[in-house]
Amino acid sequence: MNFTFTSKDPETAARSGLLRTDHGEIHTPVFMPVGTRASVKSVEPEELKKQDTQIILANTYHLYLRPGNDIIAKAGGIHSFMNWDGPLLTDSGGYQVYSLSELRSISEAGVRFKSHIDGSMLFFTPENVIDTQRIIGSDIMMPLDECPPWPAEKSYVKESGDLTVRWAERAKKHLAATQPHYGHNQTLFGITQGGTYADLRTQISKQLADLDFDGYSIGGLAVGEPAEEMYRILELSHTILPENKPRYLMGVGTPENILNAIERGVDMFDCVIPTREARNGRVYTRNGHINLRSARFADDFTAIDEGFDNHVCRNYTKAYIRHLLNVGEILGLKLCTLHNISFFMWLTRTAREQIIRGGFREWKDDFLKTFNAGQQP
Repeated sequence: MNFTFTSKDPETAARSGLLRTDHGEIHTPVFMPVGTRASVKSVEPEELKKQDTQIILANTYHLYLRPGNDIIAKAGGIHSFMNWDGPLLTDSGGYQVYSLSELRSISEAGVRFKSHIDGSMLFFTPENVIDTQRIIGSDIMMPLDECPPWPAEKSYVKESGDLTVRWAERAKKHLAATQPHYGHNQTLFGITQGGTYADLRTQISKQLADLDFDGYSIGGLAVGEPAEEMYRILELSHTILPENKPRYLMGVGTPENILNAIERGVDMFDCVIPTREARNGRVYTRNGHINLRSARFADDFTAIDEGFDNHVCRNYTKAYIRHLLNVGEILGLKLCTLHNISFFMWLTRTAREQIIRGGFREWKDDFLKTFNAGQQP
């Protein structure tokens, strides 16, 4: 993997860059649709490409459970299995350490899980998580980490962060001792933790920077803390993490979160918001989000976002998509999903263009003013 800058905004820490992988180039800032189980829900890989999707994310924990390492290996890796020939990132399963807190126990060795599917016991270590991601064949891998909840006592956040650093070092050593399975290179990012404690963030970020990962994920945010707290930590992080390495803010988020994070030097994002909310009929436009299940769209024969260059917007009306949603037709979910993915791709692509032109901050402020003013329930 190789990462180079293409431009920096003169007024902020926003930057555009080019991330090269063996499965293709990624222009940053970039948003990654979430394909948890090797599928972005209801959307074919070819359709993702038409929406300018550069890279997608899959979940190591879920793929380990189903279909399992053996099936993925027999398929020749995740790219072949799901017919996706572009870059792909896998998380480590560390988020499940956070979200399945009632089903796990943590030790120095790793994390013991009770499967949420059948109750069987699983054991994730920094080493076998790398082994699983080798079998999956993702282009960018994440080490096992622990994501503390918010709020949490500082002593616990410190203990958790120190453990994450030790696990990261073990993961990096194991990566160096193993080889890719499918003939393409794989790279490993470090994950910073430390909650919203500035001194802990500083300490952990510096320790991970000293380990010289190929990129850095900013974890432990968007877990309930106020947005201002997240932005404060991002302001700090971009002064500590290596400038010549990509920065990935995990699990974020809303258009406002994304643009404010770009302003603070973040390059990569993922979130389930575009796909999850699409399945509930909520779609994003340049004038805010709307819920197409609402009765007020029953006879609205205009496109979702007039003038927005997207085939979904051009070819289908709000009234028609509302009808599909209300009668349970799968096409309605698909069209909403495609539209939201297209919108989030447009958002990061336009941010990138504005960074290159040197007008990011003014564009961001104008966009958010219009977007927030038009929000509808």
